[in-house]
Amino acid sequence: MKKVFQLVHISDLHLGGGYFVPDWGGRVVEITNALTPDLLVITGDLTTEGHVHEYDQVVEYLKNFSVARRLIVPGNHDARNEGYMIFEELFGTRYPVFEDGKITVLGLDSSQPDIDDGHIGRSNYPMIAHRFQDRSGLKIVCLHHHLVPIPGTGRERHIPTDAGDVLKLLVELDVRIALSGHKHLPWVWHIENTWLITGGTATSRRLKGRSYPSFNLLTIGEREFELVEVNVATGKHIRKLVAPV
Repeated sequence: MKKVFQLVHISDLHLGGGYFVPDWGGRVVEITNALTPDLLVITGDLTTEGHVHEYDQVVEYLKNFSVARRLIVPGNHDARNEGYMIFEELFGTRYPVFEDGKITVLGLDSSQPDIDDGHIGRSNYPMIAHRFQDRSGLKIVCLHHHLVPIPGTGRERHIPTDAGDVLKLLVELDVRIALSGHKHLPWVWHIENTWLITGGTATSRRLKGRSYPSFNLLTIGEREFELVEVNVATGKHIRKLVAPV
C-alpha cells in the first residue's frame, strides 16, 4: 500500500494523577517521533481532574513530541473543575479541524462539565454537516466518547446521549472513520461504511483486566487504510484492520 497520509491516535493520558506511568509516556513519545506521522490526534482525558497544574504537566509533556500538526479534543476528565476553559486557553478550540485536500479531520467536544456522560448536541449538527459536505477525500471525526458500547467494559453509562443521531449523521455524510477513547480498551465496530475505532489508554495504569497500554497508527493509502495497534509496554505492532477508504 502506497502511503498517502499517516496519523497517530492516542487517548486517555491522565497526567496529574497517580495512574500516569512516566515510562509509558516516554515510550509513546519515542515511538511516535520515530514514526514521523503527518498528524497527531489525541482524543481526550489528557488530565485527571482538569486542574491547572495538571494542564501544566500536559503542556510540558506535549513539548516532547516532534509532530508539528496536532488535533486535540477534551475528555470528561478535562472538563472537570472548569478545566474546559483552561483547555480552550491552551489549545484554542474544542472543535479543531485539519484539512489538506486528501483528508478532512474534525474534532468534536463530547464532554460536559463535571458529568461523565457524553453529548454532542443538536446545535452542532449543522457545523458537522458543513465541515464534511462537498469534501473529497477521506473524512474522519475525532471525539472522546465512544458512539457504540464496548465489550468487556461493564455496564454502559457513558455513550453520548445523542449517539444514535450523531452516528446517523456521520453515516449520511460518508464519514469513514470515527476515532474515540474513554473506555481504556481498544475496540473496532463497523456500521454501514463507517469504522468506529476506540483507542485504549496510552499511559495510564487504569487498564481493563489484563489489557495493556496502547495507541493506534493509521496509515492511509489511495484505496485503503491500515489500522495498527501499538502495545506501549512491549513496543509490538499488531495489525488490526485493512479496509477500503
